[in-house]
Amino acid sequence: MINKKINILGINVDAFTEKQALDKIQDFLVDGKQHFVVTPNPEIILAAIKPDEEFFCLLNKADLSLPDGVGLKIAAWLMGVNLSRITGADFIKDILKMAEVENRRIAILNRRDGLSSAKDIDKALNDKYPNLQVLAIDIERQVSLSEEKLSQIKEFQPEIIFCTLGAPYQEKFIFYNLAKIPSVKIGMGIGGAFDFLTGRINRAPKIFRVIGLEWLWRLIFHKGKNKVDRLNRWKRIYHAVIIFPYKFLVWRFILPFCYRPNVVCLLYKKDQATGEYKVLIVERACQPDHWQLPQGGTDGEDLMKAGQRELSEELNNNKFKPIAIFSRLHVYEFGNELSKFSVLSKKALGYKGQKQGLFVAEFLGTDDDIKINSYEHSAWRWVNAEKLVESVHPVRRPATKIFMEKFKEIIKK
Repeated sequence: MINKKINILGINVDAFTEKQALDKIQDFLVDGKQHFVVTPNPEIILAAIKPDEEFFCLLNKADLSLPDGVGLKIAAWLMGVNLSRITGADFIKDILKMAEVENRRIAILNRRDGLSSAKDIDKALNDKYPNLQVLAIDIERQVSLSEEKLSQIKEFQPEIIFCTLGAPYQEKFIFYNLAKIPSVKIGMGIGGAFDFLTGRINRAPKIFRVIGLEWLWRLIFHKGKNKVDRLNRWKRIYHAVIIFPYKFLVWRFILPFCYRPNVVCLLYKKDQATGEYKVLIVERACQPDHWQLPQGGTDGEDLMKAGQRELSEELNNNKFKPIAIFSRLHVYEFGNELSKFSVLSKKALGYKGQKQGLFVAEFLGTDDDIKINSYEHSAWRWVNAEKLVESVHPVRRPATKIFMEKFKEIIKK
């Protein structure tokens, strides 16, 4: 099966029919590997764009990304692709039927304070799929799992795990816990899909689903538990119907003609014994041996503020002293290089290229204070300032030469 993908606002989604997606699930169950499945919709994609870079990165690490939302179908149509919408509520029924027939074990990790309890889900599944081997347990909405719950799941030896914590909690939970449960072949976040099976939420009539107005039906007829729940639903609809189309149109038709404001962070320290200056570089998690200076978008902030924020986020500490900033030192267009999110830079960011400024800071902490984000970088190290240019990836060297000239100006003063 050819793995067809389309990128929407930087997130890769698979252009499969529902049957092809189910075939892929069956392949996953027999290939001896563990697989991460996500079901992005407009709301999920918006949440991943900003401010949750970790979520953005994890979505693009998924082995299967199924578009759930009419907004994605319309966006794909504007890109010349006929994308099949695969709703989680329908797709899990296909998986449940298959699992019942093939005698496969399924564990459902259910949000403790959700609409449906594990007991509700267990009863509904026993009624609809009497021969299904299933374990449903309630868990807290957090990434970690207690040893007791983990042992219970491992003892059951599920091959498939469904997680109902809601985005981005369920995706992060699966990504960081899948390896702890060796029997699992597939981990998938499904939000509130089981609420339809338990009867806690009534499904919209088929005509509303076919024409892509299920959201409108829910808005009118699903009252929610309280005022807060209803307000949140209005917010979700607003983001899916108004904000997502706007963001997509800008990403698709405006950003490709613009340069993204970017700040590169040169963090240095002086070796008191030798008098040599050392500069910190990081290795991209998605590209082994791709070393570079920490960097990121300015997000509308001035260079000083953006540089401090970016360095603090990437190293998870603020033990540095700002020294200087330099505006618009290097401008370049994106080619076919990957971004730190494992997606082509021009797709992940939407822009034609980048205009880079420089933020220079002196490190005041110890090496133990540096904690890189594993989803973003795989390693970090100090290099002699004189060898900085040759230490970074070849594609980074022209810009790094410019940055080094500015750094030399600073240390000569």
